Amino acid sequence: MSNMITERPSGALPLTGGPPPRHEGRRESTSPANGHVLAVADLSAVPGAVPRLRWLARAVARGRRLSDAAEEALTVIVSELATNVILHSGSADLAVAFAADEATLTVTVHDRGRWRERPAPRCEAADMDADYGRGLALVDAYSVDTCVRRSAEGTLVRAVVAL
Repeated sequence: MSNMITERPSGALPLTGGPPPRHEGRRESTSPANGHVLAVADLSAVPGAVPRLRWLARAVARGRRLSDAAEEALTVIVSELATNVILHSGSADLAVAFAADEATLTVTVHDRGRWRERPAPRCEAADMDADYGRGLALVDAYSVDTCVRRSAEGTLVRAVVAL
């Protein structure tokens, strides 16, 4: 798996050489149903991917001249979703796409791992002090719409941020 990040705002050159990642039918498209794709990344699911994706989210936000609040939302969302893939999916890689229309920016994260249900029900008092476990709640808090699709091919999460 190559660690490729490609940014495509208004025809700009890729951040790293080469064409955009090709998925060759191995995963669902990370592109949204509508909107202009701004950037895509296809990375190994390792901890070092998270800061690279935060950097990409900031670059997308600044390239679109988004508010500080929208930039924060994008960086938190991509950090949490990528971290979930790395810690919980068992996938060797992850694909991320940023796309925008006039009113929203959509972050899509796709992995080839298996969704694992929580082994025990959430216990709010005990979970409040846990080091992790609030990722999807943070994503929901920063987005106006969140969709999680699980399949035999992996998990796809879309989070939509209002601009």
